[in-house]
Amino acid sequence: MPRTGVEEERIILTLPDGKALEFPFGTTSREVAESIGPRLAKAALAGELNGIPVDLTMPLEESGEFRVHTFDSDTGRDVFWHSGAHLLAQAVKRIWPEARLAIGPAVEEGFYYDIEFDEPISSDDFERIEAEMAAIVAEDQKVERLSLPVEEAKALFAEQGEIYKVRILDDLKADEEVGLDEGGTVSLYSQGEWSDLCRGPHVPSTGYLKAFKVMRLAGAYWRGDQRNEQLQRIYGIAFPKKAQLEEHLVRLEEARKRDHRKIGREMDLFSFHEEAPGMAFWHPRGMILFNGVITYIRGKLAERGYHEIFTPLIMNVDLWRRSGHWDHYRENMYYTRIDEADFAVKPMNCPGACLVYRSDLRSYRDLPYKIAEMGVVHRHELSGVLHGLTRVRSFVQDDAHLYCTPDQIREQVVDTVEMVREVYADFGFEDYHVELSTRPEKYVGTIEMWDSAEGDLEAALEETGLEYVINEGDGAFYGPKIDFHFRDSIGRSWQLGTVQVDYSMPERFDLEYVGPDGGKHRPIMIHRAIFGSIERFIAILTEHYAGDFPLWIAPRQVVVIPVGEAYREYASAVAAGLKKAGLRVEVDERDEKVGYKIREGETGRVPYMLVTGQQESDAGTVSVRRRKEGDLGEMPLDSFLEMVKEEGYTTP
Repeated sequence: MPRTGVEEERIILTLPDGKALEFPFGTTSREVAESIGPRLAKAALAGELNGIPVDLTMPLEESGEFRVHTFDSDTGRDVFWHSGAHLLAQAVKRIWPEARLAIGPAVEEGFYYDIEFDEPISSDDFERIEAEMAAIVAEDQKVERLSLPVEEAKALFAEQGEIYKVRILDDLKADEEVGLDEGGTVSLYSQGEWSDLCRGPHVPSTGYLKAFKVMRLAGAYWRGDQRNEQLQRIYGIAFPKKAQLEEHLVRLEEARKRDHRKIGREMDLFSFHEEAPGMAFWHPRGMILFNGVITYIRGKLAERGYHEIFTPLIMNVDLWRRSGHWDHYRENMYYTRIDEADFAVKPMNCPGACLVYRSDLRSYRDLPYKIAEMGVVHRHELSGVLHGLTRVRSFVQDDAHLYCTPDQIREQVVDTVEMVREVYADFGFEDYHVELSTRPEKYVGTIEMWDSAEGDLEAALEETGLEYVINEGDGAFYGPKIDFHFRDSIGRSWQLGTVQVDYSMPERFDLEYVGPDGGKHRPIMIHRAIFGSIERFIAILTEHYAGDFPLWIAPRQVVVIPVGEAYREYASAVAAGLKKAGLRVEVDERDEKVGYKIREGETGRVPYMLVTGQQESDAGTVSVRRRKEGDLGEMPLDSFLEMVKEEGYTTP
């Protein structure tokens, strides 16, 4: 921290609990942590002064708000994992001195480093890399920060053959990891014989990185541009304790078992094909699930007075210039030409909704005007980031846009939040938290408008009784927002629902309504999504339940299995009765053994299998098997129906 003004002998640090502590000028974050307590000092990874993360060893030279970060905080984990990326890179350079390093950031779960090798490496090399990483940790090398003038840093990396570091220094503004400081220098971090261009902060020594693992390899392009050099991306993870790593690996193994792509194949729900990369092909059983989700949400929309619309897939690029997507999103859009004019495939539904609103003169009596669209959108994603249903190029959004007066924002947000809560409860999503994101540095509208909207959102959340945290400065440029983050059955966090206030779009499209005074006024636009996208929601739903969906949404609720050809007629009669009651039923008439059919039913996650033979046919009963529970015994069909009614087999 630079010294400013009068030379201070003491600094005052205000901790998160409001307590103010006085320290000598130049005290380090580590020393502050030690003064608070030995447990915190042992867990400390970095400090933060006035919102800026700093190394534990950096002298603190000004007063202000201060906190210590451990692995339990997002910032602490980022520091730890970024240090892990440096550990990985140093090990790679020891093994392959000719390798050229690109970038190595912390990511959501761990870190990666993009590296160019003369000869590609493989997963067979992971053990060798990990052994070298372990040696560096055992050496407990001190991690030190130093500053160099740009040209001197360029000369250093050029001498080492680190061409990508030189490129970064040639274009500092394009890089998020490195920046010029006030003295016109850049920061480097060194550990042992190795150094890297980096803003930091980092852990004080390599000995902190006690538990780590190299996870996987992927391809990557320099700067994410397929026209540039092909690199290899090495992913890794690190933890302060071995037990944490072991727990993480167990969770990953469980995640692999729950992978929606694997379960989707086993349940015959969907597939992907090279003829349409990143675009799902839904199979008949998958469409039952897909349509079940949409039918369910349409019922909720009808209850709350929404009007459903459908807008064109392709619209003139002038629309996207007006909406602002051309300036901020055009590289992720698809284009075509029609009658010598340029058109774009829509990546979002909101501009079309605005055109629907503008199609008629609106009065304040028409507001709130709530329109929903199950809109198909296309977004150009790089092939390297495509991942099953969670990252696709074509998907359906459960979009809604509410147009209201400023004094209606609060009540509409309350109603929307309550709808979100109802939906999540029906799907069994109980573990979620809420964030309120406020005005960012770059925004449209006046501060007064933002203050009012943020106050409305906060008041709405208070009214619902939901606990929430403030995500300072992370709102969209056009307005504040509420986000719902769901934690699934194995602890992963997914961002699902969102409620966003928008001042920009009504202005761009010159939307108006006639007020009580007879004058024209600008409506407020609220963007609302509950699932986000149907595809991604189904992926999350599948992995949360490992394919064992709640009975009401399961694609196949019952399979009737006759023990032989002679009992097919009775099996069909049983199925007909169940279908009449509203159940989704199939009859497995294949010439296979009953045990084989049962095993296939288990793999296909069929909730109930009803076996019919001579005894059941004579008595008018069925032998019931519940997935994972086994044989429930023989019972009359009416008794079975009562049992599944109690469980709930129809849409809530």
